[in-house]
Amino acid sequence: MKKKVSVLIEKDEAGYFVATVPSLPGCHTQARSMDDLLERAKEAIEAYLEAEKDTDISEFVGVQVVEAEAG
Repeated sequence: MKKKVSVLIEKDEAGYFVATVPSLPGCHTQARSMDDLLERAKEAIEAYLEAEKDTDISEFVGVQVVEAEAG
């Protein structure tokens, strides 16, 4: 059965793309290119779901920028 899962993508200080799956705790991966990242993210999600067969995937709502004072 296919499932749609939201993936949060960031770029780190070393230039790597980093994928985090908010609805699957601990599910992360990284790559130098976006194409490689998306393939690795798919593999990570599939491995997670295989290992955690009874996992309910919550709906990821989105990201909001919040301004806060630092120091």
